[in-house]
Amino acid sequence: MKSHRRITGRLVIATHNPGKLAEMRELLSPYGIDAVSAGELNLGEPEETGATFKANAAIKAVAAAQASQLPAFADDSGLVVDALDGAPGIYSARWAGDSKDFTAAMTRIERLLQERGATTPDQRKAHFVSALCVAWPDGHLEEVEARADGTLVWPPRGDAGFGYDPLFLPDGHTRTFGEMTSMEKHGLPPHGLGLSHRAKAFVLLAEMCLDAR
Repeated sequence: MKSHRRITGRLVIATHNPGKLAEMRELLSPYGIDAVSAGELNLGEPEETGATFKANAAIKAVAAAQASQLPAFADDSGLVVDALDGAPGIYSARWAGDSKDFTAAMTRIERLLQERGATTPDQRKAHFVSALCVAWPDGHLEEVEARADGTLVWPPRGDAGFGYDPLFLPDGHTRTFGEMTSMEKHGLPPHGLGLSHRAKAFVLLAEMCLDAR
């Protein structure tokens, strides 16, 4: 059985995405981790050439760990739409373009769903995936992956969250991720519901690598 390595001291969050950075910092805050972002350290963004979320998370974490000589924590996540054969998937961020225009990306998804006649909730099933990786400068990796299942609504609802959140109605709920507070969406029990894909993956990672204060 693999022995897991604990995260202590300073940790680089390997993202330049402000929304993702805020979520990851909130998740880490109960553990007393001194988190600094790749952007704050002026680290470059590696090309994400992996064919899976897990591979791309590892590319980002390893690059940040080697550049900073600190443990680095990366997430690769995206929206997987059943009726679109899994698209946008690992290309979720790229669908928003260099300008990060997720309104255009959500409109594109809706247009494609309409073209395929996907109009009922059963035809609009989707899930978010989050792969988390922590890499150390010596090459050690800790990796987890989780998902959140739901249905896509139209028009988008809510201006909380980021990315595709206003489009995504998690199973068993009446409000989209875009209509939920950050605590509701990814806050961990007992304060939150731990609904998001990132929160679920983080619970797995915390069990392996983090010590609560």
